[in-house]
Amino acid sequence: MAFFGSPFQADVVNGRIEGKGVYTFPDGNMYTGFFKDGQFHGKGTLHFKNGGKFEAEWNKGKSSQGRYTFKDGLEYKLENWDYCTDKDRRFYSERVSGFRHGKPQLTNDISGPPEIPVGTYDVGDGYYKLETNSIFTYSGEFVRNPDESEQEWIVGNCRVGE
Repeated sequence: MAFFGSPFQADVVNGRIEGKGVYTFPDGNMYTGFFKDGQFHGKGTLHFKNGGKFEAEWNKGKSSQGRYTFKDGLEYKLENWDYCTDKDRRFYSERVSGFRHGKPQLTNDISGPPEIPVGTYDVGDGYYKLETNSIFTYSGEFVRNPDESEQEWIVGNCRVGE
C-alpha cells in the first residue's frame, strides 16, 4: 500500500508498510494504527478531515468491526438509528445537554445556507446537478456521480437552488 508522494511514518519491510504507524492519504485523511504486509491490520483509526473518525479492528485491509464517531461526539449506529429523523430533529448537543433556556436554539449555519446554482440540490457538502448526475463541491469542483438510490434520495429530500 502506497500512493506516490503520500507521507507515512512506519517501518517498511520488503517494500511494504509494517507495524504501528501513521499514513496520510492524498486527500488529507489519515490512518493511525497497525499495518501488516502493506495493509491495515489490527487496531487502527481513520481520521477524516471533517473531524469524524472510524475506529476499527482491521484484517488484511478490511474492517471486521468498527464504529464511526462524528466530530461532535455522536456515534453512528447501523441499527435503530434515531438521530435527525422526522420524529426528532434536535441537534446532538441538544439531545445530550437539553435546550438552552431563554436563548436562541442552534441552527445549521447562522449565515444561512450556502448558495448553489439554480435547479441544483444542496447535499450538505456541495450540490447535485441532475442533468449530469454529478455532485460538486460548493466551489464547483467535481466530487462523484451518485448511484440511483442516492440520486432518488437527493431529489426527494434536499433543498433546491432558486
